[in-house]
Amino acid sequence: MKKRKAVAVDAGAKRRNLARLKRIEGQVRGIQKMVEDDRYCADVLIQISAVHEALRGVGREVMRNHLRHCATAAMKGTEAGAHAMHDEILALMYKHVR
Repeated sequence: MKKRKAVAVDAGAKRRNLARLKRIEGQVRGIQKMVEDDRYCADVLIQISAVHEALRGVGREVMRNHLRHCATAAMKGTEAGAHAMHDEILALMYKHVR
């Protein structure tokens, strides 16, 4: 995969996302410990659901930044770039809603 950089990143959003991701990392470690300790399945599933929702929150914030900065810049560029960005956004939406 080609390594690309964001056009711009909101510093506050980046800080919040990093904090969320660190909390999520801790939650995942907690789930791993629950599985190792043979904890009740329903309790493990509830924690997994919480991690999914936390990741969706980070995804929404990253999508917001992408639309605000990267997509906006591409739309103001060439027509081919704008069409490519339309396609990229649609592909992201389909992947993101799964």
